[in-house]
Amino acid sequence: MTLHVTNTLTGEKEPFEPQDPENVLLYYCGLTVSDPPHLGHARSWVHVDVMHRWLEYLGYDVRHVENFTDVNEKIVARIGEDDLGESEGEVAETYIQRTIDDMRSLNLLRAEVYPRVSEHVPEIIDLVETLIEKDYAYESNGSVYFDVTSFEEYGKLSNQELDEIESQGDPDERTEKRNPADFALWKADGVDPDAIDEHSHEGVDHGETPPEGLTWDSPWGEGRPGWHIECSAMSMTHLGETLDLHVGGRDLVFPHHENEIAQSEAATDQQFANYWLHCELFQMDDEKMSSSLGNFVTVDEAIDRWGTNVMRTFLTAGSYNSKQLYADETISEAEERWDQLERAYEAAVDVLDSPQASSKVDDATLRDEIDDARAAFTTAMNDDFNTREAQSALLSVATAINRHLEAVDAEDSSDYRGLRRAVETLEELGDVLGLSFTGETTGSATLAGDVVELILDVREAERDAGNYDRADELRDELEALGIEVQDTDEGATYRLPSGE
Repeated sequence: MTLHVTNTLTGEKEPFEPQDPENVLLYYCGLTVSDPPHLGHARSWVHVDVMHRWLEYLGYDVRHVENFTDVNEKIVARIGEDDLGESEGEVAETYIQRTIDDMRSLNLLRAEVYPRVSEHVPEIIDLVETLIEKDYAYESNGSVYFDVTSFEEYGKLSNQELDEIESQGDPDERTEKRNPADFALWKADGVDPDAIDEHSHEGVDHGETPPEGLTWDSPWGEGRPGWHIECSAMSMTHLGETLDLHVGGRDLVFPHHENEIAQSEAATDQQFANYWLHCELFQMDDEKMSSSLGNFVTVDEAIDRWGTNVMRTFLTAGSYNSKQLYADETISEAEERWDQLERAYEAAVDVLDSPQASSKVDDATLRDEIDDARAAFTTAMNDDFNTREAQSALLSVATAINRHLEAVDAEDSSDYRGLRRAVETLEELGDVLGLSFTGETTGSATLAGDVVELILDVREAERDAGNYDRADELRDELEALGIEVQDTDEGATYRLPSGE
């Protein structure tokens, strides 16, 4: 079966045919780095990661680009909060590092590149100039707006007629725009202080002089890029004028993705993306999980509590385009499913590495069940990346292993080749879902770090008590294990051996 995907642009499930039969150009609208990443972000990350993995499994070379939006009034509003940084760039760097750490903890494949808005301002300005030259955009009071009436297909992604679209942008833009639905490509001057107040965390007072964001010189004066133009410039810089797959959250269909299409296709006269895939929202307490609503669980909190494999089992329990609910019950179900998979895998490995495994026993039922599971997994993933059914196929492998081992207890021998095939299937197909059957990807590091910090606390207590010899012994013992300890004015720091 050929891979089929549900294309938001057409509203149909279509066979996936990349421009190059050997390569896929995939762009994902990444995070605005103004708050800690939460499970709503993680859900989209994991599903894009699974798409990436499955496309590679099918033999494609995947060029996956995912941006960081590091120029935004929400970031400016964080300046000075909780030692995040004293400039827009510093705050962005703080959250970018946290985001990358969370990505690694979720066992995500690395994208080819993670472009940042601040690195692509020249390309953004060039793109805006092109739109002005082609009469799709106009300058007004130092800002530049896209004229939505000039693009005949405006509204084709969100299925809206132009006269149905309400005003876009801030209310203070209305006097500058020809049409209320026109959107900003370039904004004159810096960040409006009112926007900083709007996006500041509750209880934060920036005083009489609110923080200022970055600005750049342009043909229209000092200013900042608009939100929508950023993704067009970044994606076309790294992937060219036409993408195969453009993925993002359902809440970005309008206006963000609609505006990306308009400005990109107006500039290039080429289709911007052939397939648009949108991840449904992640719900918590009947609302979407959101930083702005304050109803979220951060990625690091979730990983610390449940581990990578449980979280990936949970996040892939529903397909990318189905809504998912965060609740204790749904997490518990994911824990049970992962436990079932892990126990079956370990039981099979234990038998394979024992005299109980026989070279002559042939359990035809086991082998048929493994083949059926592989076929079901492939069918599910080719059906619009249906991770829910793919996960069910993996669980059927665990069930087949358990049935076989229960049956051979009395016979005191097992089908070595059948179990080997089952173990390989769990490893191979589990990897498509980002699951690791050879140990948690982050759990050991988290535990090791906790233990080291506990020992360093004991060492500090020994030093405070004047037991310097014992404190030195503890440090020596840590360093003998490959753990580098460095004493600083703020206290001891450490670095685990590579691989931890």
